[in-house]
Amino acid sequence: MAAWSPAAGAPLLRRSRGLPLLYCVHRLFASQTEGELQVTQVLREKFPRATAIKVTDISGGCGAMYEIKIESEEFKEKRTVQQHQMVNQALKEEIKGMHGLRIFTSVPKH
Repeated sequence: MAAWSPAAGAPLLRRSRGLPLLYCVHRLFASQTEGELQVTQVLREKFPRATAIKVTDISGGCGAMYEIKIESEEFKEKRTVQQHQMVNQALKEEIKGMHGLRIFTSVPKH
């Protein structure tokens, strides 16, 4: 029986997106990146009634792609496309340096 080596186990240490599992665990416990903090700050300023804002760099930390989850009263009675347009407008300067953006919006449930 051959000895196990890290190289042989590498496929087992990868998640579905191809990121090493150890990197994913590190990101789980790491503080926000500079880009995540910047985007979060802009969203807090533009959506003062937001009850939840979560910004995640999904590009591996390089700032090329973000996932944004935001819950705010400002989205009430607006269609999803209008809500996403509001977020895009709020981040128009930051978006210039991005390759992609995932946006999830919602209205708080009382």
